[in-house]
Amino acid sequence: MALIKNGAYIDDTWTKVSDEEALADNTNAIVSLTRWQKESELLSKRNAPLGLRLEAGESPEAITADLAAFDLIELSFPAFKDGRAYSYARMLRQDYGYEGELRATGDVLRSQVSFMHRVGFDAFEVDTRITPEVLAAELARYSHKYQPSSDDAATVIELRDKR
Repeated sequence: MALIKNGAYIDDTWTKVSDEEALADNTNAIVSLTRWQKESELLSKRNAPLGLRLEAGESPEAITADLAAFDLIELSFPAFKDGRAYSYARMLRQDYGYEGELRATGDVLRSQVSFMHRVGFDAFEVDTRITPEVLAAELARYSHKYQPSSDDAATVIELRDKR
């Protein structure tokens, strides 16, 4: 899998750590919600950046008081038809003011990255068929927006009202 952020491939400096695996102090680690809930006191004392992985069905409402502890939140798309991560991303950005990296993982499809970006995702773990050029083309595909979203782009109705 490749990682695209800010329109380019980047090296992934994060390590996904299982619940049983030991954490190195100097590693940018992504842990599960389960591990965070069991070890939050210990994990929050680490000297390295911490990321959190939320699987489908794990709402960010469970961590609203802890958002400042995370430099990255990874939201999983287990299947293209499972859209819960869209709602979670929008909640994190719009309702809870999360400003760290929001990473889309799992079944990240070319036709959906534009919508993922609109709700707040700024990094995409993708297979090699989605290149930075493909991502840029998808983000530019729709010049007008019909629904409001986290990106604060003016909707068609708002544009009409201004005329």
